[in-house]
Amino acid sequence: MNKKLRQVLKFTGRFILAVLIFLAVYVIAAFALAHITVNSTPEKSEDVTIYINSNGVHTDIVVPVKNEVKDWTKQIRYDQTKSKDSLMYYVAFGWGDKGFYLDTPEWSDLKASTAAKAAFYLGTSAMHTRFYNTIKEDAECVKVTISKKDYQDMVKYIEDSFTLDADGHVQCIANQSYGQYDAFYEANGKYSLFYTCNTWANNCLKAGHQKAALWTVYDKGIFYHYQ
Repeated sequence: MNKKLRQVLKFTGRFILAVLIFLAVYVIAAFALAHITVNSTPEKSEDVTIYINSNGVHTDIVVPVKNEVKDWTKQIRYDQTKSKDSLMYYVAFGWGDKGFYLDTPEWSDLKASTAAKAAFYLGTSAMHTRFYNTIKEDAECVKVTISKKDYQDMVKYIEDSFTLDADGHVQCIANQSYGQYDAFYEANGKYSLFYTCNTWANNCLKAGHQKAALWTVYDKGIFYHYQ
């Protein structure tokens, strides 16, 4: 074995070891920090009802379509959905990687290039919204009641997540949806291994002074605090 080959093998071995150590630290940190609660005793109030909803991977924050604090229909319009149905009482917000959202409607559609861009801070982001007429509580949908003041702070966090045009309006991504009641919008920020869709949702709860994980990248890190 010549010297050059030994150097290549040595570098490769060190690189693989570094990757394994990084993954081990990442997994341990993700698990440990997700179990540390912030805002463990939020203000008790029944002013506003919100929901924390997961599809098993991705977390949405579901809020009233309109109340005294915020009328979302002035920005998230019914006519931007295929159904154009205005008999809705809740709207869900879920932030995420734009490539994942638009190019991967099913897991079978996932491409290595899309995953790499999302993981390594190379893509752009989008906000996915969906209207609901009713919400059903279950193991992956938790009801939370909060004060108007806390909801105002949560609204501000959600609003700040949208990319606005020159006139200060949210930007709907045309002809993109999963079904009849949803739409996509341009959003601020970038997805990465350290800031996922669930990190965004967790931070939304933090902004509203509700129970949340210190840091989480997966949905269970949020729901752990609502068991």
